[in-house]
Amino acid sequence: MEQRRTIVGDVVRTAGSGITQRRACRWLGFHRSMVRYRSRSRRDDAGLRQRLRELAAEHPAWGAPMLIWRLQREGVRDNHKRIRRLYRLEGLVVRRRQRKHVSVLRVPLPAPTRPNEQWAMDFMRDTLSDGRSCRVLTIVDTCTRECVALELDRSLGGHRVVEVLEQLALTRGRPQRIVVDNGPEFHSRALDAWAHQHAVKLQFIRPGKPIENAFIESFNGRLRAECLNQHWFLSLADARRTIEAWRLSYNTARPHRGLASRTPAEFAEQLKRKYNNSNRLSA
Repeated sequence: MEQRRTIVGDVVRTAGSGITQRRACRWLGFHRSMVRYRSRSRRDDAGLRQRLRELAAEHPAWGAPMLIWRLQREGVRDNHKRIRRLYRLEGLVVRRRQRKHVSVLRVPLPAPTRPNEQWAMDFMRDTLSDGRSCRVLTIVDTCTRECVALELDRSLGGHRVVEVLEQLALTRGRPQRIVVDNGPEFHSRALDAWAHQHAVKLQFIRPGKPIENAFIESFNGRLRAECLNQHWFLSLADARRTIEAWRLSYNTARPHRGLASRTPAEFAEQLKRKYNNSNRLSA
């Protein structure tokens, strides 16, 4: 388009005063509106999009009409169609859920920067030597990459998950949020009530999107390759001893590429010293 404008301008300048822009476009076969059009600078939507994300995080169940109403009450004069377009671009569309559980965050959270800020949970399955199956609850701190717990049993329901979290609270504390998939154990009323009581946010990933819980998926792959596939468990007690020993070795003796070849325990200790020093300086 810009080249055609240049050609029309050259023709008008070189042909003299007898050639107008309209006539030059007619001769060249160009539409005159293309030459005369001047693009208008687009408005900066950063502020409005930021406010949309804040309102969506504050009111997870609100759809586009309620968010538009709130913005207009705050003095935003933009057309509702423009706000709805930004609403879709931000990925804030409410997905209807059939089961009642804690609110699902629609706004991506920043990466964790300190221990116990964000955990990730998932389940794995394995088989004992007698052919009976068992399940393993895996919990990882996504900041330090530490394996917080490996709980193994034949059945692990919502109440058992809460018991494990309560045991961890005695020695490690509670996280600010936990990333989980849409399994029935994580949608249970027991875990919902526990999270609400202790102000812990459950961040559910979208169905069919395991990459949104990449830390736990990566850890599960290592647990499968380095422990579960390497041992033939004779009993539940044997399996518990083996995976607990592997968990301790993983935290203290296995380097992690994402931590500059440091072990998770070493990285956690460095973070602890860093924040202790910063707290002393601020005091």
